[in-house]
Amino acid sequence: MTTILDREKPVTKDANLREDRAARQEAQPAGQATKIAYIMSRFPKITETFILYEMLAMEEQGVQVEVYPLRRERTSVVHPEAKPYVARAHFLPHFSWPILRSQLRFLARQPRTYLSTLWTLLRANLGSRRYLAGAIFYFPKAVHFAEQMAQQGIDHVHAHFASHPAMVAFVIHRLTGISYSFTAHGSDLHRDQHMLREKVAEAAFVVAISQYNRALILEKSGDQFQDKVLVIHCGVDTAVFQPREEATPFERGEGPFSVACVGTLHEVKGQKYLLQACRILQERGIQVHCHLVGDGPDQAMLEAEAKRLGIQEQVHFHGRRTREEIAQLLRRVDVLATPSVPTRSGRREGIPVVLMEAMASAVPVVASRLSGIPELVENRVSGLLVPPGDAQALADALAQLHDQDAESRWALGRAGREKVVQEFDVHRNSAALARYFLANRQGSADR
Repeated sequence: MTTILDREKPVTKDANLREDRAARQEAQPAGQATKIAYIMSRFPKITETFILYEMLAMEEQGVQVEVYPLRRERTSVVHPEAKPYVARAHFLPHFSWPILRSQLRFLARQPRTYLSTLWTLLRANLGSRRYLAGAIFYFPKAVHFAEQMAQQGIDHVHAHFASHPAMVAFVIHRLTGISYSFTAHGSDLHRDQHMLREKVAEAAFVVAISQYNRALILEKSGDQFQDKVLVIHCGVDTAVFQPREEATPFERGEGPFSVACVGTLHEVKGQKYLLQACRILQERGIQVHCHLVGDGPDQAMLEAEAKRLGIQEQVHFHGRRTREEIAQLLRRVDVLATPSVPTRSGRREGIPVVLMEAMASAVPVVASRLSGIPELVENRVSGLLVPPGDAQALADALAQLHDQDAESRWALGRAGREKVVQEFDVHRNSAALARYFLANRQGSADR
């Protein structure tokens, strides 16, 4: 049966681009690194360590990574490991004469493919103001990326996020025949599923970071894609995030109970519920200090909320920090809290990477029972789970950890580290992803 998707697929591709790419593949010496283009919304984004360290682990697997960000992130804090990628990333302005010339060349060489691809983007994103605007805004840049990647011999495109990056990868595939895949994380998948079916249908494979996400992708795109939707967890470097070697001040009886919360200061992270929980603990006579790491749109509100609750002296705002600084902080705190909540606009977390970092450090965690988080945190085994947006339940969980003896907390922390080592290690999971890249490259060459 011919479907709408089948009818909209271009009948012809640009023969020149395809032949040039095939010739380069044949000319590559045996064993030469697979060349993968990584697409992300912004780079270098301090909070998206899961992309940066996946790329590093991928290159350890012998894969050559080229970075194609949709936008350049303007930031004063950059992870040291990101700097070499920044230096060679393919940053583009929003529009330029080279971008315009790419449009004209594709229109001249393959007008049907160019126009049908643009029409698919417009049709599939009707009803979503954000995705429709993104499709119009990023389409010219995607076309220029397509021309660059074909010329540079990219073997495969991998996009992080099911939103605009996956759309750009879709365009590149349509115009050049280069295969693509994408990873779906949190709000990029949960808030809006416009064009998801089209992206999944033409992808070589799709990575879900959790079984929860996989089920949602198949629900929205169709069970016929079960074989191509994989679960590969994000991961952390368990050699960097290690258990501390000495007791915390609280464990030595020399300081207050310390709670860390790491992430963008945004409604979806639920920091205000943690502040309310700290107030409840204070009323119970429990001395607790709360360390908020990160910045974001809610900082002024959270500072005002701490003052309103009368706990401003116990709440410390640390701003943006590098991976090493976060690793050091985790060696000094008693618990990590991630009180994530779904927002009014539909945003929600996938599995916060900082949970993996804390658990790899054998720090007990308290997290919301939300999305894919229970696939990482097993309640009362590798951490504690609470209902989202429930400050009282969050306070009770923190009080439980406060009242436990140090050995009981350590047992919870050790179980958490074992879970991460076995299922959420960045090197192990990147090796699995690299095998799919290699298999896809070989499959493309065969075709």
